[in-house]
Amino acid sequence: MMNAVEEAIVYATVMHQGKVRKFGDTSYILHPLEVAQILSTLTDDEEVVTAGILHDIVEESDGTLAEIEKRFGKRVADLVSTDSENEYPGEERSATWRQRKEETLQTLKASTDIGVKMLWLADKLANIRSLARMYSEIGEDMWHRFNETDPEKQCWYYKSVAEMIELSLNKTGAFKELIKHINFIWPGTFDTEKTRFRKYREVSVEGCELLGQGAKGEVYRYDEELVIKVFNERNTYHDVEHEIGQARKAFILGIPTAISFGIVSVGKKYGAMFEMVDSDTLSRCIARSPGQVEQYAAIMAELAGTIHGIKVSAEDGFPSVYDRLRRYIRGGVSLEDEALGARCMKLIDDLPETYTLVHGDFHTGNVFLQKGEPLLIDMDRISTGHPIAELSDLYYFYAILKEDDPAAVEKFMGFSCDVAGQFLDCFLKAYLKTEDEDRLRPVKEKASLIGYSRLIKKIRKKGTLTDADKEKIKGFTEKIADLVGRLDTLTF
Repeated sequence: MMNAVEEAIVYATVMHQGKVRKFGDTSYILHPLEVAQILSTLTDDEEVVTAGILHDIVEESDGTLAEIEKRFGKRVADLVSTDSENEYPGEERSATWRQRKEETLQTLKASTDIGVKMLWLADKLANIRSLARMYSEIGEDMWHRFNETDPEKQCWYYKSVAEMIELSLNKTGAFKELIKHINFIWPGTFDTEKTRFRKYREVSVEGCELLGQGAKGEVYRYDEELVIKVFNERNTYHDVEHEIGQARKAFILGIPTAISFGIVSVGKKYGAMFEMVDSDTLSRCIARSPGQVEQYAAIMAELAGTIHGIKVSAEDGFPSVYDRLRRYIRGGVSLEDEALGARCMKLIDDLPETYTLVHGDFHTGNVFLQKGEPLLIDMDRISTGHPIAELSDLYYFYAILKEDDPAAVEKFMGFSCDVAGQFLDCFLKAYLKTEDEDRLRPVKEKASLIGYSRLIKKIRKKGTLTDADKEKIKGFTEKIADLVGRLDTLTF
């Protein structure tokens, strides 16, 4: 009786019969067999090796995921699905190349199954071996044979895959070979040290005090002098390097920020070490002493003023915050009411193209107090634009989010919704240097318009919406419609 791997070989041979690879006129079945052979050097997990043999069935034959699941089980089918691109009938494959790649990369990035990363590594290594052979023989002319003829876009794709699997598989010979071939075709893409044996410093946060958490990870007190930010598994080594690089740029420009002095491995996640002696997050300070919320809000307001007082130029390379605001509109209110979304989008588009710095994720969990002085972390969203974008983030965290789930605010910030409201009120008065409600009210309304758009997008990301979700979205959409009817600008 055949085992699953042997049965998969027979099945794949039949399904790929008569087909040849575009990497030379070789029988197609040789590619999935090569992928399976590479996988056998990485794991003895039969399901992963089986998926390697079957990984092109959906894309390159009449086979289906349903049939694979019936014959070989759900996990094998799930593994194959991660390496199978969506089809766009009626459209040229060259026109949909980037979209198809971005979609599958998101699947890879979100996966926590090591088998998925192994499958991708084996498939891309088999492909790039063929690319390297062709490149040796005909050079740049080889790109004319592909749906995407731009070598730089091809480089982006292979580089993205390598970055997403690096932490899990960087010690394997297969990964190092992948890097070697990438550097051969696109010299200088990766540090050549990656092709040699390299061991990241491994640390554990077991028993360490959790100081704060956010969308990208958690921050722990490692010892009396060190703080460690542990990024979630969706973040690649490149993401961590990018954040550290942005922090250095911000520090040079005069923003008080903590600079990491090293990237470490925390289990299957990356971490960044910071020296922060005698420091704590502003959120925890407020939680311990809610009666001092006004003083802490004043510290935040002064810090915001420092950030927003810095002017840069296009050459400094910071992205525009308006792109993020537009995504809130497109992914939220525009899907509920296209005309209303267009009116919101016009308000965003009419904001001035200013090169004022904004932090992009400004809240008390991202500010440490070290001997009374504030230090910012989480610098990956630092960008340029009008400060209303920053105030909308604050309004979202401290006022609007509780309309969806009050418990989420308390869990995220560490203090009650009532204290959050007090903080926001004190912050705005200190930042705008006024207690005049006639001046404060329009700023709150402008910030809340963006905040409600962000919340609608957040709820819609759940996928399947409950009746309660739909009712909330309806109510928030009505609030946006009311605000749009009264606002002709988002500036202040």
